[in-house]
Amino acid sequence: MDIREQIKSLPHSPGVYRYYDASGKVIYVGKAKDLFKRVHQYFVAPERLNTKTRVLVSKIADLQYSVVDSEADALLLENNLIKQYKPKYNILLKDSKTYPWICISNEPFPRVYLTRKVVQNGSRYFGPYSSVLHARNLLDFFNSNYRLRSCKLKIDSESILRGKMRPCLDYQIKKCRGCCIGAVSMQEYKLDIEEIVSLLKGSAAEIVQQYRQRMMQAAEQLDFETAQIYKEKLALLENHYSKSIISGARDINADVFSLVFDNADAYGNFLRIRSGSIVQSLNLGFKMNIEEEQASVLSCFIAEIESKFGKLSHEVIVPFLPDVEILGVEFKIPVKGDKLALLSLSAKNAKEYQFNSLRQREQTDPETFKAAVVEELRIALGMKEAPVHMECFDNSNIQGTNPVASCVVFRNGVPSKKDYRRFKIKTVIGANDYASMKEVVNRRYSRMLEEHPEDLPQLIVIDGGKGQLGFAYEALRELGLTDKLTVIGLAKRLEEVIRVGDPYPLFLDRNSQALKLLQRIRDEAHRFGITFHRNLRSKAQVKSALRDIKGVGEQTENRLLMHFGSVARIASASIEDIAALVGAQLAERIHKSLNEK
Repeated sequence: MDIREQIKSLPHSPGVYRYYDASGKVIYVGKAKDLFKRVHQYFVAPERLNTKTRVLVSKIADLQYSVVDSEADALLLENNLIKQYKPKYNILLKDSKTYPWICISNEPFPRVYLTRKVVQNGSRYFGPYSSVLHARNLLDFFNSNYRLRSCKLKIDSESILRGKMRPCLDYQIKKCRGCCIGAVSMQEYKLDIEEIVSLLKGSAAEIVQQYRQRMMQAAEQLDFETAQIYKEKLALLENHYSKSIISGARDINADVFSLVFDNADAYGNFLRIRSGSIVQSLNLGFKMNIEEEQASVLSCFIAEIESKFGKLSHEVIVPFLPDVEILGVEFKIPVKGDKLALLSLSAKNAKEYQFNSLRQREQTDPETFKAAVVEELRIALGMKEAPVHMECFDNSNIQGTNPVASCVVFRNGVPSKKDYRRFKIKTVIGANDYASMKEVVNRRYSRMLEEHPEDLPQLIVIDGGKGQLGFAYEALRELGLTDKLTVIGLAKRLEEVIRVGDPYPLFLDRNSQALKLLQRIRDEAHRFGITFHRNLRSKAQVKSALRDIKGVGEQTENRLLMHFGSVARIASASIEDIAALVGAQLAERIHKSLNEK
């Protein structure tokens, strides 16, 4: 049956649809509140679709669908089918690593340990944890506070009664309570395990209150040893959980989602808050193979978290609404207060995850990383064409002496040192940075138009503010290049981007790779220019000391410096020593002139 004929028979019900290519492979899985309307959109007006989506539609050979009861069911079914089929054009998870869980084993004396495998054997699992360090810190806290067993022995009532097990070193150094020899009852041990379960579920505040009450009761009964035990436990508990309790949000029980978008990639962070304490946190990355609405990506993120962590909280804090409704879940977009602070914290984690992912990509796939940074800069500056060829100009002079300028070139985000250029200022007298900038920009691109007009850069960066940028733009305008090139200024004070005709500077994110690339090319231009200026200054100092003496030319100067090493040593040498190289009359003149100066 033709696809368009199949669409006519689709129901107006929530469900999940699957697109197949000619070979019978699933290439896309989607959810819909109304199957007929959603699928119909792909075929009724293909000109409205973006390029990647039109490619997807051109490859659809067959369609199948499943009807479900609600949008929430459609969301979960979509998530499961994407994991099963891994369709080419779906939003896919970028990180396939297995996250650690904390397991409480199903034994008479349960063990508490870290694992990456979830086995359905009656054990209880908590997590997953995006940070192994955080999970290990929790285990260290539990072991120090409850003295749990770490051995893998099969311990039950019968084995204890037989008395065939001997306590290990952990028992001797008081790191274990001696389950194997019956030093602690099964009921007492399980009370500790239930406290650990409560802590993992986010009930730290309740347990702190219980410990405080028991400590006070023991003190009133003059049982100071028991009171001291609870005091030490209380101190451990408060010290550990004070680090994860959000100030002012102690009564909040919610799930928090945030997303950061970067072209075809998205980086998400999830926080589960219980009584103001972060009990679970996870970062996930997403790859969008066709253009997706942000609401759809958020729904995908929510479905993935629900599949990992189970049912969502009644209150879910989000930066914008997803494209699904879930029964019993209220989505909230905070505008102020503690809930906005929680959303900001989640967004900060997502940005940090994005930054770390990019840094990791820089090591593992440098070419893709460079292309991503250049594309990020294009979007940040609103350019039509990616700045694969960038040039930056910087002026250098000290009180108007030896004024020079430098031009450095970056191609695909890295320095192209063979293309670097130095300029001695020819037409400007004194310290005039503005006129000097106009001169070097004019000289650089007038020559390039004559010799290599096809190699013009997409982006020109001027080291300076509005003044330098204005004169550089004037030079480009006179050459007729203002419509072909983008030129910006990068001011040092606040690292703001200055644009021609825009009264307001552009502030890029301090952690963005786009800003770091601009800073790199600016710093490289400054280094290159300063080195050139320093060399000229050194040569000028040598020239003024020797060349001003009558009878001293370039060859005589080189001979003297090669022999003595410096002007200072020539001045301190005797006339006889100098005369051995240049003759008595000239030696006397050199000695007299240098010592007078």
